[in-house]
Formats: sequence, structure tokens, C-alpha cells
Amino acid sequence: MAGKIFTVAQQKGGAGKTTVAVHLAVAWAQQRGKKIAILDTDPQGSTSVWYEAREHYLGADQTGITFRRAKGSRAVDEARKLARSHDAVLVDMPPHASTSANAVIRAATLVVIPVQPTPLDFWATMPTLEIAAAQKKPVLLVLNRVTPRALLTATMITRLGEYKVRVAKSPLGNRIAFAESIGAGRTVLETRARSVAATEVRALAREIMRRA
Repeated sequence: MAGKIFTVAQQKGGAGKTTVAVHLAVAWAQQRGKKIAILDTDPQGSTSVWYEAREHYLGADQTGITFRRAKGSRAVDEARKLARSHDAVLVDMPPHASTSANAVIRAATLVVIPVQPTPLDFWATMPTLEIAAAQKKPVLLVLNRVTPRALLTATMITRLGEYKVRVAKSPLGNRIAFAESIGAGRTVLETRARSVAATEVRALAREIMRRA
């Protein structure tokens, strides 16, 4: 049975796609017996830079994750190939719409869309939602870099709800620990395993796998 393909997509740059993708990958990889892969299709290559740092710090054979890069029409084939030998594949999408991007969304089990709880980020999410809707693919919005301004966050969740889109109940806070761990080729699950940030990631990972 093929593994699940999670396409992490967002038209707006800086939404935290890479952060969400690599943290989910490590969270699932830490589960005994799970084989997880990351596919970087973003020309910016942020996930590739992270993985190179991970190989440097941990060793090429100690990353715990399979990593591939692909773009264009090859991305879909690579995602499906990885799914045949892994429990889950995380696809980091480019921050713009394209024919190949649409195809990878079509291949997804679930489209995960990170979004910061601000009006601008909410509006930027609409094109991705429309693509997923056209492909009849389920979508889960993940509130990322959430600040203590709970009122704004609650307002955004309500507005997103008007579009009949599921919003993850497990948000990720605006925490320096995320950026620090990414720079070291790791995640908060490894650098600060008992932190609030790590607890948030584990909760989100469980929720997404449950919904897929």
C-alpha cells in the first residue's frame, strides 16, 4: 500500500512552508518503524539547504529521512515513487502557481497550507485554496507563527471557516526556537525536545496524520 503524500503549499513566501514540512517529517520519522521522505520542488531550495546542514551536523547516513529534489513534470513522478516505499512524503512546493505545482497538488493525499493569522496572509492563501478545490483535494490550514494576540487569531479562524476550509486545532507559535533549529539542520524536536514548541509540533503531526 502506497504511503501518504502531504503537499505543503502556499502562494505567499515567508509563510513557513519549509519550517512546517521539515518539522512534520522529523516528528513522523521519530516514530518507530516509520519511513519518511521529503521532496523539495521549490526553486529557492530552502529545504535542500536545511538537509545539507543536517547531513553536515548528523552525518549523511544519520538524517533519519530520505531526501530528494525534483521540479517540473518529474516532481509528480518522484513523489509517487517515494510514496511506494515510504509511509509519508512531504512535498515542499514553490510559492507560485504552475502546471507542475497543480499536478503535485493533484497527487496529494492532503494539502497542508501554512498561514500566518494576518489579513494579508489570509488573502494570499486564496489561490492555493482554489487550486486544491479545482482538484477536489482536501485541505488543512495550519496557523503558523501565531502571536499571543489571541483576538486576531480567533478572528482569522472564524473568517477561514466561512470558506468551509478545515483549520488545524494545533497551531505553531511565533517562537525563536524554530528558526534556531532550522539553521542547524535540525528541528525543535531534536534541539529542544521538551519545549512548548516541540509539544506544538507533535500535536500538529498527530492531528494531520489522523485527518489524512
